[in-house]
Amino acid sequence: MLSYPVILLTLAALASFFGFQLLLPVVPLYAEQSGGGNTGAGLATAAFMFSTVLTQIQMPRAIHRFGYRPIFAAGLLLLGIPIFAYPFVHTLAPLLAVTLVRGVGFGIVTVLFSVLIVELAPAERRGEAMGLLGVAITLPTIFCNSLGLWLVEHSGYGVTFLLGGAATLVGFVFALGIRSVSAAGPGEKTGFFAGLRRGPLLRTFLLFSATTMTAGVIVTFLPIARPGPGIFSATGALLIIGAASTATRWWAGRFGDRRDVRKLILPSLAAGTLGMAALSWSTAGLLIGSLLFGAGLGAIENATLILMMSRVPKAEYGLASALWNAAFDSGTGFGALVFGLVIEGSNFDTAFYLCALLLAASAILVPLDRRRE
Repeated sequence: MLSYPVILLTLAALASFFGFQLLLPVVPLYAEQSGGGNTGAGLATAAFMFSTVLTQIQMPRAIHRFGYRPIFAAGLLLLGIPIFAYPFVHTLAPLLAVTLVRGVGFGIVTVLFSVLIVELAPAERRGEAMGLLGVAITLPTIFCNSLGLWLVEHSGYGVTFLLGGAATLVGFVFALGIRSVSAAGPGEKTGFFAGLRRGPLLRTFLLFSATTMTAGVIVTFLPIARPGPGIFSATGALLIIGAASTATRWWAGRFGDRRDVRKLILPSLAAGTLGMAALSWSTAGLLIGSLLFGAGLGAIENATLILMMSRVPKAEYGLASALWNAAFDSGTGFGALVFGLVIEGSNFDTAFYLCALLLAASAILVPLDRRRE
């Protein structure tokens, strides 16, 4: 499984996501301090996710037209090079313009990473290879967000942006060495929304979207609901979620190579449901809930990706990856938006319990999917 191209692709993912996660909390803070206020900070995140999802929707057709290698290289450059412009913009409008361009790059690379790992890995080890890629992608989430804020406080925005941009370009250099994948795009062309009209793909999309909606609530609101330093706070909870999801994502890939990956989905949803409910309990419940939710999240991330890829022919790997990544990013943003309104009208605990209910309700899709198949 660990061929030279797979290693290069994994290193490219690790480097580029290091730069992405490093700047994820920094850019909204920079927007707020550049005169945008809280609205500007929210717009910075919204602009990035908006251009990301729009790009992912167009990726199946783009891959068909331009091929893998050219568009992959363009995506890494669009994600990395605009970062160096941040120190020179000091008002909200140009900052949002730079962020929109970076979102296009992120939309490209998130789809292509999933496609290329399936193309490069041996057929009998694809699940484990997806898990390895998932580790490379999720590993920076454990420490890079805090590192970015620490760098801003101790070294300033200039150094932070320089490091984030340089890390992404290191990913581009690694990607240049991947020669064994075809430069041409697949022969078939199926649009994003045409793929959603297929029942098996739609059910997987909805199932994963329900999970990412709850993840969006945790990332957005847990630091507000459980503030403070130390392990019994959002800082410790997010660390546990990141570590648990990283481990189970790789393990789920190994499981999927040997057995029916659908057997993981119901236990993963159960773990996520219990974990979301436990976040509202005592301080010990916060840590137990984080461990359960993180374990369920990592397993269902890889299980749904394997399932999505298995439901399309090779020529439509780009479509499957676009659907999965769009479910990830749109679900995260939509969950934060919807449950933010819930929190405004009630409280954080109510939102966490409703998220648990959402995960439990989405389990109905599993037996429905099996009957339809």
